[in-house]
Parts: sequence; structure tokens; C-alpha cells
Amino acid sequence: MNNKIKLCIISIKTVGFKSFITKLFKKIFRLGMYRPMKNLEKLESLFYKKHGLEIGGPSSIFKKGRFIPIYNILGSLDGVNFSKNTTWSNSDKTDDNFYINKNTKTGKLYVTDATNLQIIKNKVYDFVLSSNNIEHIANPMKAVEEWLSVLKDKGALVIVAPKKESNFDNKRKIVTFEHLLDDYNKKIQEDDLSHLNEIFDLHDLKMDLAAGNIEEFKKRSMNNFKNRCLHQHVFDLNILQKIYKYFNLSILKTAETDDDYIIIGQK
Repeated sequence: MNNKIKLCIISIKTVGFKSFITKLFKKIFRLGMYRPMKNLEKLESLFYKKHGLEIGGPSSIFKKGRFIPIYNILGSLDGVNFSKNTTWSNSDKTDDNFYINKNTKTGKLYVTDATNLQIIKNKVYDFVLSSNNIEHIANPMKAVEEWLSVLKDKGALVIVAPKKESNFDNKRKIVTFEHLLDDYNKKIQEDDLSHLNEIFDLHDLKMDLAAGNIEEFKKRSMNNFKNRCLHQHVFDLNILQKIYKYFNLSILKTAETDDDYIIIGQK
């Protein structure tokens, strides 16, 4: 039995047959995350022919025909990643360009941590994007602070975070804002493994076939600084809004798909 069939069976057992069929129907007919966000056209001026930075991309949610289709209207897009080759995007490219697909380069790739953008000048970008990335960061408040440092005044910050119900975090609790703030004040670094016991206890391996068995998963997790596969924290829209308010961002729009929370704010 291949992995796709296994995932379908697991999904049916987890959410129920009716919910599974509904979700499948939406994907087949390009609904849910495949239907553009309502009233996005009111925000297009934030991205149209503008210069942006994406943390950890490229991301399918920003492609043409997807929920936030801004790749096709932006002017240029640089990227940031902790490595040129990751678990999610093993690239055969040897240059320093950022590619939103195999053949389309949009700007420069900076190889650095999301919590340290000192190699980039301050206030040079019109917008910053981050999709399904913030949950992998040990100190997300520090990361957002860094992202804002390279964002121009009135620039836009777009964060997409996964819903725990749609992935292997379904047994874990949503992180508290106080916990995130404590990590920020303590200057937690990206090699932090303080959440390992919680993750080992509650990570739903049935929803994470790529992680292998429990021993393989533990081995990979212990090497997280190299692979960044761990979900350090679990978010919801309320926590994302608190982060934006802490940094005095104006919240322009929030939305949800079956799998993700989306928040768009302005500096």
C-alpha cells in the first residue's frame, strides 16, 4: 500500500468519511485553499509590481489560482532559507537566485536563519511572506521582529500557519502568547530542543508517514537544527493576532482555509 492510500485511510479515521469526502471534493473542484481569498483585490496594491521577501518558500498558496495568488502580480521576490537544500525543496540549482518554481527566478536567495536577517539592509522590502514556516521556528517573536526590520514603513506582512487539526499536531495544545514572549525575552536560539518531550508524547506519527517509525522520528528530531522538521509551536488565529498587535501592526485581513490560518498586516 503506497503512502497516498495510507494517508487517505488515516484521514478518514481521523476526521470521518463525510468530512474527508467534503475536503476531497473541494480540492478536486479547486475550492477551499484553491479559491482566491475574498476581497483580496482590495489589498493587491500592497504587492502589485512591488519588491518582496519570502521566508522559507516557495509556497503553493501564493501561486496563480491559489488562495493568495500574488506570485503572478509582484515585481520581484527574494527568498530566505536556512539552507539551499531542505526536506521540502531539494534544489539542483547552484546559483544564488530564488526560484518560485523550477524555471522561474524572481530574485536573490539569502541563506540565513529566519531569526537573523542582518545580512539584509533595513527597510528595503514592500512586503514579507511566510507560509507554513513560523511553526518550525524556536523563537517566532524574534523572527517576526527580524522580518519587520527589513520591511518598509506601510509594508505588508503575510503569515500563513497550519491548523493543528489538519496535521500531526492534532493532539497538541495551542501555544500561549506568554510562552512565546518568554522565549523571546530569554533569546531562545534555533538549536533549542526544549519541546521534545511534548512532541515525542503527542506527535501523531500516523499523520506523518515521512517521519518513519518512532525511533526514526526521534533520531530526526534530535538533529532538528540541521533539518528543521519539528513544529516547535502550534498556532491559531488568536495567537497570530496577538503577535501582530505586540509589534503594533495594523491587521488588514484574516482568513482560514481547511488547512491554514492567514493573517495580513501592515507596518
